[in-house]
Amino acid sequence: MVRVVNRRVPVLSGVAESSTAEACRYVRDVELLGVDGFMLMPAMLYRGDSREIIEHFRTTARATSLPIMIYNNPISYANDITPEMFEELADEKNFVALKESSGNTRRITDIRNVVGDRYAIFTGVDDLVLESAIVGIDGWVAGSGIAFPAENQYFWELTRRGEWDAAREMYGWFAPLLHLDVHLKFVQYIKLAVQECGLGSEWVRSPRLPLVGSEREQVLKVIRDGIARRLSCRGVLLTASLPRQLHNSKS
Repeated sequence: MVRVVNRRVPVLSGVAESSTAEACRYVRDVELLGVDGFMLMPAMLYRGDSREIIEHFRTTARATSLPIMIYNNPISYANDITPEMFEELADEKNFVALKESSGNTRRITDIRNVVGDRYAIFTGVDDLVLESAIVGIDGWVAGSGIAFPAENQYFWELTRRGEWDAAREMYGWFAPLLHLDVHLKFVQYIKLAVQECGLGSEWVRSPRLPLVGSEREQVLKVIRDGIARRLSCRGVLLTASLPRQLHNSKS
């Protein structure tokens, strides 16, 4: 990836190891490959207490000089990083951003109240992006939007400009697709959407397997309905204001 991107945009790597030692080894190795930063998860498979979680993050951060986004997803990974824990970690200079995926938009305000603007706050829950943008975030780690990059970017820009009526109307189209990001099989769902949009393959690594049967048909219906309605969405909502390159986008 570093070689292909060739410094055109930053390359970040997720760090999802089951031990602190492995996480440290990973960041050291990957830093040597030339990445620009990391998104760091708690130690996988183990539900730690606050002292253990903080120690994992501190120790891993000190194994690299690169900037790090802390990933909080207690729904998927059991460990919950609270606003008070983010405050305790604030003295580690290479922690620069948070991916807040607790599913609770109240956390965004709570974090701001505790640590101010110490970190850039991103949402990682696709179908809470509008709600999160309203209470104040700096970015969005998008999932389903990978399949719809032009619309994804345009929707985000609406929120940056505070054009809430237009954003809310577009969100109505986007929401069924964004719901694909919050299912147990979100990887399969999103990769199938990427394939349907002609941007990649639905191939996944075992133990995940491509979708089959009625589940596949249900997900395809959501995706294809979204693609069909996208044409209307572009024609009615976006034609007057989309940048020229989005009109010409293959996506």
